[in-house]
Amino acid sequence: MMILPYVLAFSILAISISVFCCLFRLIIGPSVIDRLLALDTLFLNATCLIIVLGIYWATTDMFEGALLVAMLGFVSTAALARYFTTGHVID
Repeated sequence: MMILPYVLAFSILAISISVFCCLFRLIIGPSVIDRLLALDTLFLNATCLIIVLGIYWATTDMFEGALLVAMLGFVSTAALARYFTTGHVID
């Protein structure tokens, strides 16, 4: 009996719940910093979801997309954090 499909299905469900919690915090967040942290966590959850779906569907095409989402998430979080602290992104 293979347990991997059940574990991957549970992982997809857990990551999806986490994505919806991050979206809730992104919309309702009381401060800008809460929204920024929710956006960063949302990028991380999206990356994890893409990787788990790539394993579940047994394809390697999803991993490049996960790498792009991770890179864009890092750059956008760093740029937004700098903008909210100093008021500008580039000196």
